Amino acid sequence: MMSSRHPEPGIEVESTEELDALLAQGISPRRLRLQDLDLTGYTGLDSRTDLDELVVLGGRLSPSLDAHLRAHGAIVFPDDPDATPVRPYRAHLYTAEELYAGLVDGYAETTDALAYDWYQNSQRHPDVFSALLQAIHDDSISDALAEFVDGHAVVGVMGGHALQRGTAAYAVAARLGFHLAEHGFLVVTGGGPGAMEAANLGAAAYGADQLDAALAIVAEVPSFVPDIGAWADAGMRAKAVLRPVSGQPVPRSLGIPTWFYGHEPPNVFAQGIAKYFSNAIREDWLLAHAAAGVVVLPGAAGTVQEIFQFATRAYYASKTPPPLVIVDSGHWRDTLPVWPLIQALAAGRAMADRVTLVDSVEDAVAYLT
Repeated sequence: MMSSRHPEPGIEVESTEELDALLAQGISPRRLRLQDLDLTGYTGLDSRTDLDELVVLGGRLSPSLDAHLRAHGAIVFPDDPDATPVRPYRAHLYTAEELYAGLVDGYAETTDALAYDWYQNSQRHPDVFSALLQAIHDDSISDALAEFVDGHAVVGVMGGHALQRGTAAYAVAARLGFHLAEHGFLVVTGGGPGAMEAANLGAAAYGADQLDAALAIVAEVPSFVPDIGAWADAGMRAKAVLRPVSGQPVPRSLGIPTWFYGHEPPNVFAQGIAKYFSNAIREDWLLAHAAAGVVVLPGAAGTVQEIFQFATRAYYASKTPPPLVIVDSGHWRDTLPVWPLIQALAAGRAMADRVTLVDSVEDAVAYLT
């Protein structure tokens, strides 16, 4: 029997089927963490009294089950749909359809826009309950993100948010995402517009014909300014042509955006969207999960920050860091002279052989493969 100093680990439960299976195995309810489950019609706990320390994280309970759980020592963390437009204890990443629910009535009525408004209000009028819900939400997203990337070779793609659809540079970024996904990588970006969207779009395409068709559709609405709704709608129409020829789709495209930059809407092409309230946590996870490498396209201040966040991790790494591929020597030598400083930092370190500067996305893919 384990001592109280080293209790048995908790088990996260994300479906009622999983809950039934664990109870049938004789797992003690005190080890279970029921995460955002709809238990309004569930009866598997009604006759049990050994519920001391069972943890219920949000979800939906019938009044009778709520009373029964509390009466027998369960720890119930209530969900409060009136306090926030998103569910803080969620067990899965977002989808574009979820974030853009309500788009028919305009972007301002979508889940994404309402969450941004709530976040902004919490910044103007700090409230400990709102801060707690945001922290719980972001921890739930981190957990779901780890599950989503498990078993995949993840490559991060960084680049500017201002890159417009219909441009040659946008098509280049999309081609990068496509070729990385075709080589078996899961392509992760910051989940926003511009180069991030292009890479997610390319990764979600299951053939060159699909890629060309989607690029033609999104070009009808080049930017999310001034109409996010029209921009998102064009994205949804383009997304409809990005389908696997057969079988279940394997994750190829992941976005990690943030409501901290809520004025930049999430793109619809990521098959999983890990949207955070905390930008610091979001940026850390974006780099931490890109274990197969990072490709950096031309960008400005935000992209420069991401380069040096990666460089700092690589500089102090205790083992060989993932590769960093910087694309467009003219941009990164002359326009924003980042490359000379990266070289100076890398000299004599383990990262020295893991950073390179190339002039095409084909060279970037070749370096990583």
